[in-house]
Amino acid sequence: MERDTRQRRAIRKVLEAAGRPLSPQEILAGARRQAPTLGPATVYRTLRALADEGWLTPVTLPGEPARYEPAGKTHHHHFRCQRCDRLFEVEGCRQASVAKAPRGFVIEDHEVVWYGRCARCARGS
Repeated sequence: MERDTRQRRAIRKVLEAAGRPLSPQEILAGARRQAPTLGPATVYRTLRALADEGWLTPVTLPGEPARYEPAGKTHHHHFRCQRCDRLFEVEGCRQASVAKAPRGFVIEDHEVVWYGRCARCARGS
């Protein structure tokens, strides 16, 4: 079990407050407000430890580095802003949008990601 350090608490607080998956760089920037000496290596070590403990879930998109969100959330999907590169949660799942598997196949899971511009970026265009 990891020690409960000021840096670890700052990282957890940033992830809990975000309401969306964050990149390690976003976590570092947010956590430095509470722990100014926090470095990237500590963020990556802490993210790995929190994921190993089951507190954190990595969110991966094809061809992109993982982002992270607290574990235990209900099933949801994601929206990636193509302008600012932030990832947002889309609550729930429209079962009608899930493709039907070919005969004999069994669907065990699925992932849906929408791409576009977030509200902030759409206003700026």
